[in-house]
Amino acid sequence: MIEVRSVAKSFGDVHALVDVDLRVEAGTVLGLLGPNGAGKSTLVKVLATLLVPDAGTATIDGFDVVRDAVAVRSIIGLAGQFAAVDEVLTGRENLIMVGQLYRLGRREAVQRAGEVLERLGLADAGDRPVRTYSGGMRRRLDLGASLVGRPRVLILDEPTTGLDPRTRLDLWSFIADLVDHGTTVLLTTQYLEEADHLAQRIVVIDHGRVIAEGTSDELKTRLGGDVLEVRVVDSSRLDEAARLLEALRGDTSMIDRDEQRLTIAARDGAATLVGAVRLFDDAHITVDDIGLRRPSLDDVFLALTGRDTASPT
Repeated sequence: MIEVRSVAKSFGDVHALVDVDLRVEAGTVLGLLGPNGAGKSTLVKVLATLLVPDAGTATIDGFDVVRDAVAVRSIIGLAGQFAAVDEVLTGRENLIMVGQLYRLGRREAVQRAGEVLERLGLADAGDRPVRTYSGGMRRRLDLGASLVGRPRVLILDEPTTGLDPRTRLDLWSFIADLVDHGTTVLLTTQYLEEADHLAQRIVVIDHGRVIAEGTSDELKTRLGGDVLEVRVVDSSRLDEAARLLEALRGDTSMIDRDEQRLTIAARDGAATLVGAVRLFDDAHITVDDIGLRRPSLDDVFLALTGRDTASPT
């Protein structure tokens, strides 16, 4: 349904996309992961016909995003990183306006607006001005606006950024329901658990290049074993503990300063655990928790890029 071949885009000396290739099968979710500045939003703009690539081609349902831009716009829905709704209008009026921009007749636009409000759980608030909506309600309305045209392809650029956990789970359920009914979704996100939960396949992009792709399980298998997780009692010794682990393993560790926690790949399992305990004991670094666990997508991302998703390039 979506095919990208050797797409490149630069802004001056900044190479936002470099020979990007990816495919999204019909009726599936592709999760596009990458840190801030990796090129995710640039690719979204190319697919949404908002940017013309410098090289390569991209098609959606067979339509070229440059040559057939009008046709592409008729079959896609786009929800960006921030809710783009009119605060003066009611929720219903926002959706009717979008329907008319899709060139629907007034009656059909009103009907579809009602259907979307019902589906998103906003029917009771549909006739209130959007300025009275909570952040989560605005985000749902923005997503609803992308659905009024009943798109075959839905492009979601970090759709749950800033939402509370409950609203995020609600949106996950809604997206999964759309896919069950045949919608194809390209999802960019910084929440690795979001991609783990929703995406059938995942593409990791960094510095504008695709550096890995596969299912969640395939990517996790790349680490080749367990990961070691350590919680250090004295936060002032967190960096010292990280250096010791990195010297032991020859890999980069992930540091969570809020939780005073370190994580590093441990392909040889128990041997890494025993070695870490001895190093910390010799250095008189006190830990209150240390153990092995199965890798997560966060661990995979760190191993691939050397930093977490929130880090700039």
